[in-house]
Amino acid sequence: MRVKEIMTRYPVCCFPEDTAQSVAQILLDEDIGSMPVITDKESQRLEGMITDRDLCCQIIAAGLDPKTTPIGPYITRDPIMCRPEQSLDSCERLMRAHRVRRIPIVDDEARCVGILSQADVARSEGAAKVHITVAEISRPSQTIIPAATTAGSLWSLNT
Repeated sequence: MRVKEIMTRYPVCCFPEDTAQSVAQILLDEDIGSMPVITDKESQRLEGMITDRDLCCQIIAAGLDPKTTPIGPYITRDPIMCRPEQSLDSCERLMRAHRVRRIPIVDDEARCVGILSQADVARSEGAAKVHITVAEISRPSQTIIPAATTAGSLWSLNT
């Protein structure tokens, strides 16, 4: 099976100059957790990806104003990408190896023409294969252990 057979074609995208608040509203309205960031409507050239987590952890938690903060500096540049003609197996391997739930699909000119999500894979593959992919993508990268603090319990990462 090829990626183009199950990918979401022409996904909702945003631009580097969009504000964090406007991007958060798109994510909410579309019920998605991330989206491609493209240079402009004409070229549709992929610049990177932005996630709800990026907005929360890098902008909101830093105390920046989401109404005026453009997302450009906070996007993931050079994300893992696939081509529409690639095999679904090769794209799944990339998802597992890089532990990502969504991969933008680009054409020969690096235009964003689709997105492949973990959910797309789940709808098209057998349960055993999906189980492996989901388990690999979701595995923790670090062990979490409790650490006592003077302010009460706090969880810390043991790297």
